[in-house]
Amino acid sequence: METTLIFEQRMELPEFASFPLVETDEGRAALRDYFEPYLAIARERGVGIVLDTPTWRANPDWGEKLGYSLEQLEQANRAAVAFMGELRGEADVLVCGCVGPRGDGYVPAELMSAEEAEDYHGWQIAIFADAGVDLASALTMNYVEEALGIARAADAAGLPSVISFTVETDGRLPSGQPLHEAIEQVDDATGGAPAYFMINCAHPTHFSDVLEHEGAWKERIRGLRANASKMSHAELDEAEELDAGNPDELASDYVALRSKLPNLTVVGGCCGTDHRHIDAISKAWAQSTSS
Repeated sequence: METTLIFEQRMELPEFASFPLVETDEGRAALRDYFEPYLAIARERGVGIVLDTPTWRANPDWGEKLGYSLEQLEQANRAAVAFMGELRGEADVLVCGCVGPRGDGYVPAELMSAEEAEDYHGWQIAIFADAGVDLASALTMNYVEEALGIARAADAAGLPSVISFTVETDGRLPSGQPLHEAIEQVDDATGGAPAYFMINCAHPTHFSDVLEHEGAWKERIRGLRANASKMSHAELDEAEELDAGNPDELASDYVALRSKLPNLTVVGGCCGTDHRHIDAISKAWAQSTSS
């Protein structure tokens, strides 16, 4: 969402935050224009769609940087959920309350313990639960303790959770931990509380090899939000133009992962992707399913 709004729509999003958009008519119109092509694809293909609230940056630390009090931030989180609720009638929609990392999405700095993460993120997750989301979705998790804390906070709030890990070009988390170990650690510590896991923010060629590692952990991966670009995170951070890659090539890469991820059912995109990529992916996925 954020890369599309910044690079394609030329919108200014201070601190990469999209949640302030829900507070104005102009902002909500921009969000609706962003979501509508995805809803149209779901309607056309006759499939459900999982949408995240635009609240990836709507936690206390990032809110403070943007000048929000906790009360104002709570109102913004609730407004984001209410906005997504307006889209429910337009397709078969599941709404995820999106929880982003306390710090940077690529760099694991100022690490929290699982207990600290549960306490920190529990504030936002409790708001989501009260506002009526379907799931809590933790995106761009780059070290396991924060993900574990979020899974525990969601479980305590009575919400299913989705844990999505960022991986580097070597298929490991930015913390250096292998992906399979991170998934197994969260499951072992929570009794398998997350509804499923996802991989985000990397091109399929970056993590395809690590999926050769056998084990039940692969059955827990049901979602994939890959980058269109093959660039590293460091290169993406320095890029002044959006690398949108090739939608058809990305779609082929997704289909190639079917044999490695038997339970993969939620296919989307991360940095550099837009509705063109999702259209190509969903079309290729449907064709591979029927063949």
